[in-house]
Order: sequence, then C-alpha cells, then structure tokens
Amino acid sequence: MMVQMISDANTAGSGFMATFSAAAPDGKGDRYCGGRLEKPSGSFKTPNWPDRDYPVGVTCVWHIIAPKNQLIELKFEKFDVERDNYCRYDYVAVFNGGEVNDAKRIGKYCGDSPPVPIVSEKNELLIQFLSDLSLTADGFIGHYKFRPKKFPTTTATPVTTTFPVTIGLKPTVALCQQKCRRMGTLESNYCSSNFVLAGTVITTATRGGSLLATVSIISIYREGNLAIQQAGKNMSVKLTVVCRQCPLLRRGLNYIIMGQVGEDGRGKIMPNSFVKMFKNKNQKPMNALKNKQC
Repeated sequence: MMVQMISDANTAGSGFMATFSAAAPDGKGDRYCGGRLEKPSGSFKTPNWPDRDYPVGVTCVWHIIAPKNQLIELKFEKFDVERDNYCRYDYVAVFNGGEVNDAKRIGKYCGDSPPVPIVSEKNELLIQFLSDLSLTADGFIGHYKFRPKKFPTTTATPVTTTFPVTIGLKPTVALCQQKCRRMGTLESNYCSSNFVLAGTVITTATRGGSLLATVSIISIYREGNLAIQQAGKNMSVKLTVVCRQCPLLRRGLNYIIMGQVGEDGRGKIMPNSFVKMFKNKNQKPMNALKNKQC
C-alpha cells in the first residue's frame, strides 16, 4: 500500500495524522488477489472463483515476468465479467511490460467470451482486473506459460507499439489484384462479420502492401474479440486493411466497417469486407441490426 499526499502552491490546511497496522486477511482472504508470477507456468483467477461471483470494488494486478530470452503466452479458460459495449465498469486489461500504460495495452476485455490467446512482445505482462461497486459475475481463470522467442530468418519491418505487425496478414499479389468491390448488404454481412462498428479514421500508416489504421468509435454494434482501447471517454480500435487500397480508408472520414479479428485482437479488413461511408441516416437501421439474433 502506498499513501501519497500532494499540496499545491495555494492555501494550506492543518494536515492529518493516520495510523496503520498489519493484520492477517479475514477468512480465506477472498478479496485479496494479484501478485508477482515468475514460475515457468501458472494460473490466476478472480476472488471467490469458482464458488461465487467476484466481489464489488476489487482491483487485482498480476505481474508476470519471464527470463529475458523468453515470451509469455496467456490463455483464459473461463471468462465471465460484467458485459458492456465499451467495458467501462468491470474489465480485464492486459499490458505489455510491467506497468499500466495505455500505449502498451494489448486489449481490454469484458463479457462472457474468453479473449483470444495472447503472446507478449517481450518478457513481461501485466494483467489488471477491476470491478466497480454495482453488478458482478462469475469471474475468470487464466493460465500462462513461458515460451522461447522465435527469431525470424529474414529481416522484418520494425514493430512499434502503435502499429504491431500481425502474422498472417501479409497480402498476396493475387488477392490484391482482384477487383475491389463490396459484397452483399448491411443485413447479409452483419452476422457473418466478427465485428461491426461505425467510426472515424484518425490515423493511417502503410506497412508493406497493407494499411494500418486507428479508428475512433462512434458506435459499436458487434464486438466479437475486437480489442477496444480506451483513453478517457474516447474508444478506439486498430484495423489492418490487408490490401491497402481495397477498401480505401481515408483519415477524417466516417465509415461503417465490418470485418474479422486476428489473434492479436486487431480488426482484419479484406477486399470483400463490407465498408461504406457512415451517415446519420444509417444510425436507425444499424441499431435495428444490433438487436438481431445471429
């Protein structure tokens, strides 16, 4: 526990006095969780798992540290955290490195679908679980293990936190030479897409033959396993357009985007993915689709 007192350069008060003491946790210590994990493999879980729902008002942080020459593979076996389209209330966040840092956040998760397996960029991962003071759920149990780094045999494009390179998204010449056209309608593409959102393209960058884009969310209709990042009240996602000009995304414009999700939680847009300009008149039919049973 750390107590921090800060005073500014203006009016001062009389201050305070506090006392502290150490005590053993009550009962099984069900409200206590988190810690430093350095064994080659192990598990972590929410308080009360699997007997009862996790309690309200809990914050848990697990810091996993592997040897310098190894990475960390993370999998959630069971997962049930209060659902919200933007994971604003109860959530699990996973970060590369050993601190809570939005620039290094891999993803933020809630709902009852386990996140896809996660592999760290280096030898440290931080897992943060937070519950607010209202609804709770079953919770989760996850497992991790260390694995050796796999060094590529050829020189790879440098990877940055903002635009991580996703294996398996390298465009083929044949794929990108096909005629660029949108297939089907809003209705016919909705259920076959892993994610559906309306958003504004705020950044783009080319990597080889692909385009990497950051999209600020206007509305999300189908989330799937898409990794949603949060900075204050703003939500955004990262997308890879496999063939950089098909479909064409331009910065500052609003789109309806439907696509699939890669193992890293990044959206994957193929030449035949459904992408169209988003206008206010689209809001009503999109809200109707959101209630559709798939």
